[in-house]
Amino acid sequence: MQSSTGAASRREASEKDNVRERRANLIGRAATAEIPRVTVGGLRLAVLDLEQTADFMIEQVSPKRRAGRPLYLTSANGEVVARCSTEPMTDRLFRAADLINADGQPLVTVSRFKSSQPLPERVATTDLFHVVARKAEAAGLSFYMFGADEAENAAAVANVRRMYPKLKIVGHSHGYLRGDALRAKVDEINALAPDYLWVALGVPYEQAFVEEFTPRLSNVGVIKTSGGLFNFLSGSRRRAPQWMQNVGLEWAWRIWLEPRRLFWRYLTTNPRALYLLFNRSHSAPTKRD
Repeated sequence: MQSSTGAASRREASEKDNVRERRANLIGRAATAEIPRVTVGGLRLAVLDLEQTADFMIEQVSPKRRAGRPLYLTSANGEVVARCSTEPMTDRLFRAADLINADGQPLVTVSRFKSSQPLPERVATTDLFHVVARKAEAAGLSFYMFGADEAENAAAVANVRRMYPKLKIVGHSHGYLRGDALRAKVDEINALAPDYLWVALGVPYEQAFVEEFTPRLSNVGVIKTSGGLFNFLSGSRRRAPQWMQNVGLEWAWRIWLEPRRLFWRYLTTNPRALYLLFNRSHSAPTKRD
């Protein structure tokens, strides 16, 4: 059994890494300084609900709030918490984010027991997209949708255009690009200057994309990593029933739909995630240090 002293030392080292990341990221730190955070499973998560997150995203693309580089927003669930604890690169990529939302009901539930300032609700990217789309449509703001394969991407864009006919989608592309083709596509995206770039490549590839290409995307307002969002927008994948989402069993629904791909993944990450949620969650300063 691991000693409490050893666990405390690791937690202290993790918190020091968090502080170093935040101090190095001056632009993101300034833009998100007023947003309270709480540490859940070792990651600092935004204490914002769905509507507040969408409002923040809308505010950040106004000319007065533009930061000179895109703000980087990502999301964490139990699997991400587990992977960050065992994969140094994944951990580094997530800690570099300007804002991390809780896209997992277990994170919200644990925060209610472990923190004096719990997470108000789950901010699922699949829900967030629609709230931001409605607000962006009303405000005349623009989207670029990058990721998934060609058929999924095209179907997702077509459905979004049907749902939000006045939304400006300035471009879209599948995510299976490499080398010069990928760099050319990034430059094309920057020239189109979308207010929001939705990147759906899966963890940790979408986070690595942000790290590599942020310097070439100075005309983009906000980059939001999106996981399997386009699969839901295209209609090829169904979401779990609402009651399963509410009690934190969406992972079980996903295993039922894709047992060969996901059974072993969740078998290995779920126990570790539970351990981390209960042992590396605690109250945090109300504002970003």
